[in-house]
Amino acid sequence: MRKTLVFGASLKSNRYSNLAVKRLLNHNIETKAFGLKTGEIDGVQIKTNLSGFQNIHTITLYINSARQPDYYDDIVKLRPKRVIFNPGTENEEFYKILKNNGIAVEVACTLVLLATNQY
Repeated sequence: MRKTLVFGASLKSNRYSNLAVKRLLNHNIETKAFGLKTGEIDGVQIKTNLSGFQNIHTITLYINSARQPDYYDDIVKLRPKRVIFNPGTENEEFYKILKNNGIAVEVACTLVLLATNQY
């Protein structure tokens, strides 16, 4: 299955990013996590450094548009096939950057995509 990076993963169990990690694992999708604090969600290590991530097919974003510019270059360098902008992460400027670099943009909810077998 396609390797997914949950970008903005949280250790707090009530956060959607935390739930996304768990649901991706439940769907047998290889899952990686990047966040502000190190820790673990169901065996997935949350890393605070993007070096070492390779062959990422999908990045599912859980950081708001105000914080995204700090990561534009890093995300483009990871060369994912697509970036999913979950509710609250929409960003027209970033859509253009990604599309100009041949990266597909999807404005959707990862949890809904998984629940409806559209992931």
